[in-house]
Amino acid sequence: MTKYLVFGHKKPDTDTIASAIAFAYFLEQEGHEAEAVALGEVSGEPMFALEKFGLSVPRVIETAANEVTHVALVDHNEPQQSVDDLDQVQIDYVIDHHRISGFNTAQPLYYRAEPIGCTASILYKMFQEFGHEIPQNIAGIMLSAIISDTLLFKSPTTTEQDKVIGQKLAQIAQVDLQEYGFDFLKAGADISEQTDEELVDGDAKNFIMNDKNIRIGQTNIIGFEEVLARKEGLLEVMAAKRAEMELELFVLVITDVLESNSIGLAVGEDLRVLEDAFNTEIKDQQFELPGVVSRKKQVVPPLTAALNKP
Repeated sequence: MTKYLVFGHKKPDTDTIASAIAFAYFLEQEGHEAEAVALGEVSGEPMFALEKFGLSVPRVIETAANEVTHVALVDHNEPQQSVDDLDQVQIDYVIDHHRISGFNTAQPLYYRAEPIGCTASILYKMFQEFGHEIPQNIAGIMLSAIISDTLLFKSPTTTEQDKVIGQKLAQIAQVDLQEYGFDFLKAGADISEQTDEELVDGDAKNFIMNDKNIRIGQTNIIGFEEVLARKEGLLEVMAAKRAEMELELFVLVITDVLESNSIGLAVGEDLRVLEDAFNTEIKDQQFELPGVVSRKKQVVPPLTAALNKP
């Protein structure tokens, strides 16, 4: 019997936590020993869902090789987003819905990636295909992941599969989808008790684009007034992180989850690439992103294309 640590990307969001918990349970049904862990402290949004459905908070790890030889990745594949000693363990599973970049293994593995709104949606399909029932509490956390990643089905990453799966998981979890979804998004958008660093770096990922190290964070809010009142502090944190991590560019996408619009803040030596990528104008390190809600589909691809221009 193989012992697995199952984890998502650093700065874990709801899909990362939910998918790690769900896939660890799935592996146990397949006869393995598995533990869901996190690569960072669990923030307010996933914590709301964990408490709602009575699930334990995954413990935080910094390295994996000191505990196991085999791991399973969910909701990511890019090495810079993963555990620091990823090259010292064997990756047997990847379940993901992002681009594939910089990923390779020395041996065959189970790799499942689909262009779908949420990793938890893929896992729901796997539970059905393998004939494993989903417990009520795990259904609840998986539903929370889908609501988070699709912004209650408003994000352009949403597929019809996500909508159908969301309804089925809501039935198993015994919650009203719309009512719970609204309460969940409101809880995740409350920034009153978050520090500037938590807002900037709470859900930030590094990407390699044209050999440049780019960091893109995203925070969900309701109304821009409160967060813009803290703009100076946010930019100071971003500048410090850029220097510390030797970043070419640090972008923070601030998304109003009710209005489905975003604004961006940025630090970097040359911000003109953002004007090119998003057909926008930058004023005082701030720019408009009308209709943008998805980092994966509406931010990463155009920025990658702009940085790859000769």
